[in-house]
Amino acid sequence: MPDARRDVTEILRGIDLRDPDAAEELLSLVYDDLRMVAARQLSGERPDHILRPTALVHEAWLRLSGGARVAYESRGHFFRIAARAMRQVLVDEARRHDAAKRGADARAITIDTNLAGEMPAHLQFLELHDALERLEALEPQLGRLVEMRFFTGLTLDEVADALGVSRRKAAKDWAAARTWLREQLAET
Repeated sequence: MPDARRDVTEILRGIDLRDPDAAEELLSLVYDDLRMVAARQLSGERPDHILRPTALVHEAWLRLSGGARVAYESRGHFFRIAARAMRQVLVDEARRHDAAKRGADARAITIDTNLAGEMPAHLQFLELHDALERLEALEPQLGRLVEMRFFTGLTLDEVADALGVSRRKAAKDWAAARTWLREQLAET
C-alpha cells in the first residue's frame, strides 16, 4: 500500500473532521484526489457553471467537516461519503438553477462512456440523481456502487474493496445497475 493511502487510512481511524488539526491533516492528503473527483463530476456541466472543481471540493469539505462525526471504515468509505457530499452540492446547485430558470436552459451532463456503457451521452443531472435515488431505495448496495463508479471514478476492484464484496460480485452488480439505469433514463 502506498504511504499516502496508508496515511489516509490511519488518519481516518477515529478522526473527527470537526477537529481543525485532524481535518487539515486529512485534507492535505486527499485534496488532489478530491479535486480530480470534482473535475470528473463537473466535466459535463455547462461552460458557465458557477462551480469549479476547487469550489466543489471546498463546498463538499464544508459539509463533511461541519456535519455529524462519522466513523470512517476505510479510504474507500471516506471517498464514498465525499462523493455523496459533492453530489449533493451539485444537486442543490442544479435545483437552484432550475428554480431560477423554471426549467429553461436545463443542464446536461456527459457520462463517461467507459463507465456508462450504452447510456445516453447527455443526461440531465437531476434525472440521473432521481434515477439513482430510486435505485438506492430498491437496492442500496447497487446505489452505493453506482455512486462510487460515477461520482468518484473508483475502479471495480476499489468498489469491491469498499463494499466488502468480491470483484466478481461488484462486476455483476455494476452490469445490473447500468442496465437498470439505462432503462430508467430511457423512459425520461
